Amino acid sequence: MKLIDLKTIDFIHEIDSNKPAPGGGSVSALLSTLGVSLARMVGHLSVGKKKFLKLDQEIQDTFNNHLAHLLIIKDELTELIDKDTEAFNLIMKAYQLPKEDANRTKAIEDATLEAIKVPYRVAQISYEALEMLSYILAYGNKQTISDLGVSTLSLASGIEGALMNVLINIPGLSDEKQKNLYQQEAKTILKATESLKTNILNLVYEQL
Repeated sequence: MKLIDLKTIDFIHEIDSNKPAPGGGSVSALLSTLGVSLARMVGHLSVGKKKFLKLDQEIQDTFNNHLAHLLIIKDELTELIDKDTEAFNLIMKAYQLPKEDANRTKAIEDATLEAIKVPYRVAQISYEALEMLSYILAYGNKQTISDLGVSTLSLASGIEGALMNVLINIPGLSDEKQKNLYQQEAKTILKATESLKTNILNLVYEQL
């Protein structure tokens, strides 16, 4: 059964176990998924309201486009919750191959790369979602400001957690070019996330 199909309490117990997966990677993807869902909730509670309908049509259209894009991101993040655990299991399986197996080294390398690509994608699209929150904050329902604050925190945590999972797996790569690429990308996204999170939260607290 997929993690995403578990009841919330069962997912919690699955993490609180002596198994190494699901772990931080899947939890990071879940945090981002919840953050996106909260942002969309704010959208649902904004569209159609009197104040929203008084906005310029261009603003309304952009707002609705953001909500549509967030749905695409949410659906992908939902899949990545399980993909992260699957990637970790691939690494474990590769390491269990006999050392004399000629394919062992390549299997480990391929699995490691997958265990980097999945959380990197989580960070990438979570950041895309985070970038949209300022717009939703500006034109969304003012009664949902705290929800958007939690959305910001969830997405930022999801991004940082995902990047930790990228960084911990990088030493397993043999290609120095790939190593440097992912290290630099992780630093760039992390720095941009911290700045964006701070800016959005400042706006949130100003209006609370």
